[in-house]
Amino acid sequence: MKIEVLGTGCSKCKQLEKDVKNALAELNIAADVSKVEDIKQIMSYKIMSTPALVIDGQVKIAGRLPRKEELHGYLKDAPDISPHKR
Repeated sequence: MKIEVLGTGCSKCKQLEKDVKNALAELNIAADVSKVEDIKQIMSYKIMSTPALVIDGQVKIAGRLPRKEELHGYLKDAPDISPHKR
């Protein structure tokens, strides 16, 4: 699973990145997490505001922080999840 956190460095963007990493650890899911700060790359997703969460190329959330349960749902529903340990 490839996860991108889109944002230019604001506190909410940093919080979303932290929340994603914490949720992955809680759910024992392995993923490639990256922070995208380049404005041209962010604009390529056609979002109007950040932070934004992109999972496997699909924008899931834009312009707000998700609730913990909502974030867990997006991560669990991703088709390409693989546990850290088996």
